Amino acid sequence: MSPAAKLQMSLELFEHGCAMMRATLRRRHPELDEAGIEALLGAWLRQRPGAEHGDGVGRVGVWPRVRP
Repeated sequence: MSPAAKLQMSLELFEHGCAMMRATLRRRHPELDEAGIEALLGAWLRQRPGAEHGDGVGRVGVWPRVRP
């Protein structure tokens, strides 16, 4: 699979994941309008339980690793 195809697949999976989380948030919060659901989705994307420091394994580091 080419790098472009892998990237395309990753982006599609991200979109499907967001759609699934939107559906979950709508079920959990039926009183919210679309703006409220998008706000909750944005908060979830920034601070997902279990991925507070990102999805990678290992120690939390600083970026860039090499300082000028």
